[in-house]
Amino acid sequence: MAVTSIEEMTGKEKAAILLLALGPERSAQIYKHLREEDIEEITIQISNTKMVMPEVKESVLEEFYQVCIAQQYITEGGYNYARQILERALGEEKAAEIVKKLMIAVSKKPFEFALKIDATQIRTNIEGEHPQVIALMLSHLKPQQAAQVFINLPQEKQAEVAKRIAIMDRASPDVVKKLEAELEKRFSKLMLEDYGEIGGIDSLVDILNLVDRSTEKNILDTLDAEDAELAVEIRKKMFVFEDIIKLTGRDVQNVLMSRDGFTDDDLVIAIKGSSEEVKRFIFANMTTRRADIIREELETIGPKLKSAIEDAQQKIVNVIRAKQESGEIYFQRGGGDEVVN
Repeated sequence: MAVTSIEEMTGKEKAAILLLALGPERSAQIYKHLREEDIEEITIQISNTKMVMPEVKESVLEEFYQVCIAQQYITEGGYNYARQILERALGEEKAAEIVKKLMIAVSKKPFEFALKIDATQIRTNIEGEHPQVIALMLSHLKPQQAAQVFINLPQEKQAEVAKRIAIMDRASPDVVKKLEAELEKRFSKLMLEDYGEIGGIDSLVDILNLVDRSTEKNILDTLDAEDAELAVEIRKKMFVFEDIIKLTGRDVQNVLMSRDGFTDDDLVIAIKGSSEEVKRFIFANMTTRRADIIREELETIGPKLKSAIEDAQQKIVNVIRAKQESGEIYFQRGGGDEVVN
C-alpha cells in the first residue's frame, strides 16, 4: 500500500509511518511500551506499507513532535497553559485537537487507585458490601489481584459475585464514579474518569484460572445449580489452546486426526499464534508428511490478526472440549492429579 496523504489517516497508519521513519532501534524501544494488540496491528500495518511519500512522512513526524511538545507544556503548567501556548503557535482548532488527544491518552481508568493496594486490604474493606458492588470493583482489577480477593471471600458470597461478573456488560459512568468516590475515601486514594465494557465471562475465566481448585469448584458447582447455561459457557473457556500440551500424545493425535470442526488451514493459523513449546508438541504428534506441509504453509502465510488466530484456536479447543465431554479424551489441570469433567 502506498501512502500519499495524511488526510483521514488512522492512528495505526500514522504509528506505522512514524516507526518506519524512526528506524528499527528507536522503534524497538517504543514497542516495549505498547499493548500486545497494538503491536500486532501496527506490525501488520507496517508490513502492508510499501511506499510513503516524503511529505507524508514529514507531516506525521511534525504531528508527533507537536504532541510531544504539548505533553511537555501540560507537565509544566497543566492543560490550560498548554492550550494557550499551542493556540498561539498552531491556532485554536489544532491546539484543541492535540490537547483533547492527550487528555484521552492520560485519563485514568476506573478504580486505578486500587491496583497498588494489597488484595487482603481490599477484601477486608469490601467483603461486607453488596455482591454487585464487589463484582463491579473486581472487574476493574487485574485478574491476579481479583483472584486473591476471591480466595478470601466467604464461600457463600464467591459464587454470587462470580455470577454477577459473568453477566455484567456495561456500567453507568455515574454509578461507577459514585461507587469509586465512596471506596476512594475508604482507601484514602485518588480519582476516576473512564467508562467502558467490563466484566463478562472472559473476565471471570481469567480470575478462575488463578484461584485454587476448591474455590473454583465451589463457584462452578453453585452456578451449576443456579444457572446451568452460564456454568457451561464458563467451563468452555477454562481450557485454552495453549493447554493442548496437557493432553497425552494419543489424545492429541485423536484431536488432530479429526476432520469435523476445523480444517488444516485453521490448524496452520492456530499454530502460528502459539508458543514454540506448543508447536513442537503438535508437530511431534502428527505424521512427518503432514508436519512438513504445515511448516511450509506457516512460512508462506502473512501476518494474521489476533482475532483470526483466536477464532482458529477456539475451533480446535471446541473439538477438544467435545471429545473430553464424550469421554474420548481427558486433560489435567495444575498438578495433574485431577481429571476435569
